[in-house]
Order: sequence, then structure tokens, then C-alpha cells
Amino acid sequence: MTFMPDEKSFHMTPDEFRRHGHAMVDWIAGYYARIESYPVLSRAEPGQIRASLPENPPSKGESFDAILGDIEKLIVPGITHWQSPNFYAYFPSGGSAPSILGDLLSCGLGVQGMLWATSPACTELETHVLDWLVDMLGLPRKFLSAGSGGGVIQDTASSASLCALLAARERATDFASNQRGGDGKLVAYTSSQAHSSIEKAAQIAGLGRQNLRVIPVDENFAMLPAALLGQIKEDRQAGMVPCFVSATAGTTSSNAFDPLPSIGPICREQNVWLHVDAAMSGTAALCPEFRHIHHGLEFADSYCFNPHKWMFTNFDCSCFYVADRKALIQTLSILPEYLRNKASDAGMVIDYRDWQIPLGRRFRSLKLWFVIRHYGIEGLQHHVRQHVKLAQQFAQWVRQDDRFELAAPAPLNLICFRHQGGDEINQKIMDRLNRSGDLYLTHTKLNGKITLRICIGQANTEARHVERAWQRIQQEAGKL
Repeated sequence: MTFMPDEKSFHMTPDEFRRHGHAMVDWIAGYYARIESYPVLSRAEPGQIRASLPENPPSKGESFDAILGDIEKLIVPGITHWQSPNFYAYFPSGGSAPSILGDLLSCGLGVQGMLWATSPACTELETHVLDWLVDMLGLPRKFLSAGSGGGVIQDTASSASLCALLAARERATDFASNQRGGDGKLVAYTSSQAHSSIEKAAQIAGLGRQNLRVIPVDENFAMLPAALLGQIKEDRQAGMVPCFVSATAGTTSSNAFDPLPSIGPICREQNVWLHVDAAMSGTAALCPEFRHIHHGLEFADSYCFNPHKWMFTNFDCSCFYVADRKALIQTLSILPEYLRNKASDAGMVIDYRDWQIPLGRRFRSLKLWFVIRHYGIEGLQHHVRQHVKLAQQFAQWVRQDDRFELAAPAPLNLICFRHQGGDEINQKIMDRLNRSGDLYLTHTKLNGKITLRICIGQANTEARHVERAWQRIQQEAGKL
């Protein structure tokens, strides 16, 4: 049988890819060069972007030049510029040139890294880089892969928390819950300031929201250990089974730090899994002077922090560590015949599919490796210190202005502050600033009052940007 060659393959040729790839990199480089010219918060109205797009897909392929041209015309108006040095909202979504290039290479290689056998370098580089970070952040040695623990890259801290809760659930039931389902007796605990992902994890893991105990906090918004212990004892007396505590090292709302040196012994004595979520603030531990945020971490069964927030690694990249990897693997492992292979059967390798919810996984460690090698520990420390210094300067400006007050302690790079005129004025200040496009910040509620948050952690944020932000805040306050 003779096969006739296709007249047209429709694929992009290597030469075309090279030319278009250069154009794409040029566009991204130009975007970063002019990013300050865009309003930080997109001004698009609901439905505006879809209305600007063609109603039907093209029947014939279009040129790459036409596609790239539509980025500026159709897509950029609907972008909130998370990489802008004037982005202070939520937590930063870090990015950098070496990270982008590492991600490009990951996409180019197209690795499906579910097993060691499906690409040994994908697994072994990840294990090695996660071990590097144990030393870089001064984490407990039990999280190293050479012992009983180890690290893995999850997509987000939400997935890390869910995996930790699932492992805690199975440990508490001697791995029976995976077989029979839940019996409604397992209880988890977190503070009233914890991230919403803990509540979501309780739902997904089958504990249910009613079995997630929300522990009150002190005047600095940190979990009260005595209240935690009292609730655990009360639940035990009621026939419930406490299994999981999620403590936060740097809450989303106010950057509060739960007292791990007090919470840890309670969890140890009560045989309850302790997970520590340091999503953004964990990066600060790159600097020895900030490692106090991890005091008490030696009691933790699991820990996570997100390089995609403050370590210049583009989304998604959350580093998740466990002290006992067997508990995690036994919780999440299912082995169909089509995944069996000699290396795995011999127990000689790590198969990261057993450390996460999905089967498939990307080569995420490449971008993290690129970032660490490009900046070095010294470069990463420099930028963390600079951001903390700028935030502390901002806090000092707030203290010096009688119209404003700090609403929470400011240990690192997140400042919670408010105008003393009340909620309406604070809402107006924020809305006017965000509409102006000059900067973007978001709010929370602390002690029932609207509080403005300014988080300084974007890779390219400099002193001039923070000075300008404070000037604009003062200007809008003056108008009111």
C-alpha cells in the first residue's frame, strides 16, 4: 500500500517556530518594559472582552502575526497587570525572566512526569531542588528526601492543604477511610484567620464544614493555643476524633503568625497532624534574620510555601513537605497495571503521582531551578530584604500621618492600615485609587472594620513605586 504525502501539514515548521518564538519573546520583553504605562487594574466591563472577539472560530488557519497583533488589541485591555511594580493587591504572583524561560523549556519538552520512568530528570531534579530549599530556608532536616520525609511541587497551597488533610484523615483511621468512607467523627481545626482553602479541603475530604472547628485569635490575629486545646478535649469527650490542625505562618488577611512553639506540643500530645501553611511568608526565611517565623516548625507533620508568590517563580509552584512520606503515599497511591514498571516495583524511585491529587504533572521544577541558579541565594535574599525594608518604611509613613492608623502588626511585607474616618472613607479611597490605574490594592476586615492592605513583593517594585503609592493614598485622603 502506498501512502501519498499530505500537501499541507498545517503544523508550524521549525523555522517558523523560531521566527515566531523570537517575536513572542520580544513582545513579552517589551511588555515588561512598558508595563507601568498600563492601568494596573483592568478597566474592562463585564462581557467587553467576549464582545470584542469573533463570534465563530476561523475555518482556515490565520497567520501568527495576526494572532500576536490581536493580543495587544483584544487581550491586553482585559488584563489586570499582576507583574506591575504598582500591584499591591492580595499577595504577589511572582514572576521573572529566568522563570518564564524555565517554563518555556518545560512546555517545549512537553514532559508528563507522573512516574520516575516517564522522565527520570523530571522527578530527580524536583527532589533535588526541594532538598536545596530545606537548607535555603533553614527548615527541619526531617523534610529532606534522604530521611523519611521529602518535598514535592503542588500547583497551589490549596492542594497542599488538601493532601495534608487527606493524609491526616487516613492516619487517624488507620487508612480505613479510603476503604469505607467517613463516619462523620473526624474533626479538623484552624484559626478564624486561616485561608479559605482549609474550609474547602474539609468539604472535599469528606469531613464536612460542621467538623471544621474555627479557633479564635488574639489581639494580633494569631490562633489561641489554649482555645485549641480546649476544643480538642471537648471534641474527644463528645466522642469525636481530632485529626488535623492547620496553622498559618503569615495569614492572608493580616500576615499574622500562629504560635507554632505552643501549638506544636499540643498536636504532638494529642496525636493530631499539624500542617503549617506559609504560602507567601515562608520565602522570608531565605534570610536568617527572618527565620523566627518558623520557630516551632519542628513539630509539623507537613509544611508548604509558594515560590510563585514572593520568590519570583511564575504560577504555579507550591512546595509541599511531609515528615513521613509513607503516610502521604499510602493515602494517595492507586496502582493500575498500565503504570507498573520495574523501577517503581523495586521501590528504587519516587513516583510523584502518589504525592498529589491528579495523576499527570508538569516539569515545574525547571523554572524553580532556573530562578535559584540565576539569582543565587544572595540575589533572592537581597530582594526579600528590600521588600521588607520598603514595607517598613510605608508603615512608618502611616504612623506619622494622624489621619491613618496601622490595623495590625507588620512583621514583614504586608501592611494593614486604614483611614480613621471609617469604613465609607476607606472604601472610597481604595475605589478611587484602583479606578485611577496608578496602583492596585485590596482590603480585608479586621475587628469588623474595612482595612486596606498593601503587599510589597513584586519582583520589579522599587522605592519610587512605594513612595508614589503613599503620595497617591494621601492625595485621595485629602480630597475626602
